Amino acid sequence: MVNHSALIQNLISKETAQVQLSAAQLVESSLRRGEGKLTETGALRAETGKYTGRSPKDRFIVEDEVSRDKIDWGEVNQPISQEIFDNLYEKVVTHLDKKDEVFIFNGYAGADENTRLNLRVVNEYSWHNMFARTMFIRPESKEEALDIDPQFTIVSAPTFKADPDVDGTKSEAFIIVSFEKGIILIGGTEYAGEMKKSIFSIMNYLLPEKGVMSMHCSANVGENKDVSLFFGLSGTGKTTLSADPQRELIGDDEHGWNEDGVFNIEGGCYAKTINLSAEKEPEIFHAIRFGSVLENVVLDETGKPDYDDGELTENTRAAYPLDHIDNARIPSIAGHPNTIIFLTADAFGVLPPISKLTKSQAMYHFLSGFTSKLAGTERGITSPQPVFSTCFGSPFLPLHATTYANMLGDLIDEHEVNVYLVNTGWSGGEYGVGKRMDLTHTRSMVRRAISGELALNPFEEDSTFGLSIPVSVPGVPSEILDPRNTWESTDAYDEKAQSLKESFIENFKKFGESSEKIAKDGGFSL
Repeated sequence: MVNHSALIQNLISKETAQVQLSAAQLVESSLRRGEGKLTETGALRAETGKYTGRSPKDRFIVEDEVSRDKIDWGEVNQPISQEIFDNLYEKVVTHLDKKDEVFIFNGYAGADENTRLNLRVVNEYSWHNMFARTMFIRPESKEEALDIDPQFTIVSAPTFKADPDVDGTKSEAFIIVSFEKGIILIGGTEYAGEMKKSIFSIMNYLLPEKGVMSMHCSANVGENKDVSLFFGLSGTGKTTLSADPQRELIGDDEHGWNEDGVFNIEGGCYAKTINLSAEKEPEIFHAIRFGSVLENVVLDETGKPDYDDGELTENTRAAYPLDHIDNARIPSIAGHPNTIIFLTADAFGVLPPISKLTKSQAMYHFLSGFTSKLAGTERGITSPQPVFSTCFGSPFLPLHATTYANMLGDLIDEHEVNVYLVNTGWSGGEYGVGKRMDLTHTRSMVRRAISGELALNPFEEDSTFGLSIPVSVPGVPSEILDPRNTWESTDAYDEKAQSLKESFIENFKKFGESSEKIAKDGGFSL
């Protein structure tokens, strides 16, 4: 039987182990080892090779006594045997043991001290350890860090390539979670985001067991202590809209909601940077400085980032500490939400720019998690495609989706939360015909929703989706509020809207008969 603790303890006790290095030390080490370059702003830039995003087909959960009856097994949560995990674990630790250096970070996930997770990250790459130091919550001193008894340990060895025929994986890359052993094993991929999202998956398993809602959302708070949550998939504006200079940022991606309110799971932000500019997103732009990590961003000969260049990938990223945002809330804890915003980038151009949801509609749209994929983003895609990600985060949900939806519904009821669906996508026609929503108009609508002003306005119900559309919003052209009015042909709008509604209905069938009531109450009968 493999003694997992002894193997890792031997590794991190070696003289070559670099434990709890500062940002400056990790940057220096990364440059010395040729892992990255320094940009003109002081951020460390690295490339991730062939893996420029997550590899969901290579992610597994060990099926054991702890996980067997709790995990929602399927394409997202793929089972793997204890034997395969043990064999790979021994190989990875042996691989790391031969390296001149390994890098160790001890920290936390979860700003709420009562439910936070003690974690350890063991990295082959210095810049990966810098990423972990940036994204997770940092202890206040090295002494505190060394006293941490980790509940979960990430072991990351990107240059160890699995042999699928021998090791039982699907490719050279693997991300394997063992809930029983408290280990996340990563190999074959240099994409640092696998560490971040693996810990989020762990929290999505642990928090609901404690009666705490875990959420893939950003959050901010106003001067009147009014808290807002922003749910949305990549490209919908979650990070952009939550980084509001008029409000304190609680966090940009992962949160918990307990009996006291909302707390951030992370200590940093992980923002997409493609087409980033100081004019449109000044808070994010100026946060990328020393202590931050850029992934796959193209640099010119002077070290200046070119955020418009997607040569390496469209999924260029920046990881920066939360306190690099001037108006960040530290510690990142606040009260109960007053407003929830569901964000979608509808490339079909048929959803309203903003609509108010009932609780039933909120549960339906939460479970649906809709956005759209643009033509040209992937080979063979010539027109917009609907994308549904359950609870706006299906790749990170170990438990059945209704666990999270029911918890959210109960919290909406208990705290009388206003919920809105906001379309940051297209108006006046689908992608290629219509225009993208004006960000200034979207900000204005969202701010009025958060202030409570919008809820006092008269609303009209749209005929296809049953959504409540405001008749007017100050500062926003009234003609764009009902998308049907923005199309040249109302018949063409009706046809496209009905087609999207049918996609919603077809997607919801995967939840089975147990969710029929949610669909019916949400206006989308199966």
